[in-house]
Amino acid sequence: MTGLYIIIGISMLISWFVSSRLKSKFAYYSNVHLQNGLSGKEVAEKMLNDNGITDVQVISVPGQLTDHYNPANKTVNLSEGVYMQRNAAAAAVAAHECWHA
Repeated sequence: MTGLYIIIGISMLISWFVSSRLKSKFAYYSNVHLQNGLSGKEVAEKMLNDNGITDVQVISVPGQLTDHYNPANKTVNLSEGVYMQRNAAAAAVAAHECWHA
């Protein structure tokens, strides 16, 4: 039983570490602006169009880092910050979610 608690503790520690690193990197790259001036929404739409994907819609969802692709209704769901912002973090998240499509 003690081994189980150790495994759970290590898993929680790793999860916390990864989450804090992700948030830290996102905050850093939120201050790096794009030369092309595109928003996360525009980056996602351009990537989908450039790859001939015309049946996927890009929409905004509430929350922070709640971005995901929903294959059931074919939507790239971008959190409000990613959807509207014009920075490297928003572009990276939008590109990542489009990759799933």
